[in-house]
Amino acid sequence: MTFIASPHDPPDLADEVRRLFEDLARHRPERPAFVSGECSPTLDVLETDQAVEVVVDLPGLGPDRLRIMIKGGVVIIVGEKERAEPSPTPRSYHLIERDFGRFARAVRIDVAVDASRARARLSQGELRIVLPKIVERRGREIMVPVEAGA
Repeated sequence: MTFIASPHDPPDLADEVRRLFEDLARHRPERPAFVSGECSPTLDVLETDQAVEVVVDLPGLGPDRLRIMIKGGVVIIVGEKERAEPSPTPRSYHLIERDFGRFARAVRIDVAVDASRARARLSQGELRIVLPKIVERRGREIMVPVEAGA
């Protein structure tokens, strides 16, 4: 089984991501000027006997800042991580590694899953999307009886 992070997106994937960003923007207050940039949260994709799971690190992000969609075998995760309010005390940063800003991650799932039973849980900065597997019907050998004609 292979998992490919969005190299051959469906033709309308860009439109879907744009729509999800717009939907996310409607559910938040006006964005402060200091919040900008883009980020790419790290994720893992794993498979058990019962499901495929996508696990994403999203510390500091609430469920209201997140949208998830499954379309054409691709899980699309869109959100925005905001930077903390600036301190009134002047600071000089020596190292900045934490990402912030809007993000979109697309993960192609090459296993038959039941998207209608998918669940997502955000807990302690970790988003876990569980996609229950279904029995793959393609490629299965099915014997077809042949009847004699009259």
